[in-house]
Amino acid sequence: MNIETIIGFMAALLSAISMAPQVVKIYRTKKTSDLSLGAFGTLATGLFLWLVYGLLIHSLPVVVGNGIGFTITTYIIIMKIRHG
Repeated sequence: MNIETIIGFMAALLSAISMAPQVVKIYRTKKTSDLSLGAFGTLATGLFLWLVYGLLIHSLPVVVGNGIGFTITTYIIIMKIRHG
């Protein structure tokens, strides 16, 4: 694995897990009133498009990072819809 791929995976991992604290807080408190559905919807759309782009250019770091980020963001959106 070359240095570019390692840096790509590290960047993807950090970006993907950046929402983990928010997920933990939502899971524990079930409170989402301060979250913007529009902002997270836009973020999810962008992450999904990055995921598709990664698939098209066959870039595993882009696919993995954005796949994880999209999954986490989708969870936040679902919880926002459920708990308002």
